[in-house]
Amino acid sequence: MKKDKKADLISTFIGGDASIDGNIEFKGTIRVDGRVKGRISSNGGTVIVGEKAVVDAEMFVSVAVIMGEVSGTIDAKERIEVYPPGRVGGDIQSPVISIEPGGIFNGSCVMKAQTESTAKSSIFSKRQSDSAELKGK
Repeated sequence: MKKDKKADLISTFIGGDASIDGNIEFKGTIRVDGRVKGRISSNGGTVIVGEKAVVDAEMFVSVAVIMGEVSGTIDAKERIEVYPPGRVGGDIQSPVISIEPGGIFNGSCVMKAQTESTAKSSIFSKRQSDSAELKGK
């Protein structure tokens, strides 16, 4: 499977020496290597939290990739990925959550239901509909 090059481009970068206290709204992909306190939001965007980053924020994004330290809530429409030495403390919510060995998560987790169009292509949905057809015969 070939990745879409457009999705890999970082459109916004917050360097290691930067510190932001407030709201960040973005499009595309943002990489945070500094300190952020407040709120990070995007409609369809990806946030990448680098290994040295310290984020104390509410995040509302499509995809969250965590390799640094995050305190607060993460609400991702598509997925949350935590890679070592990533640390998440707080509540997370997404249909897909992946925590690699070495990643740390302390908090509560909610696996949101997928949208109807995504669920239709799911193997679980297909099995349920096949079972329903068999029961009807």
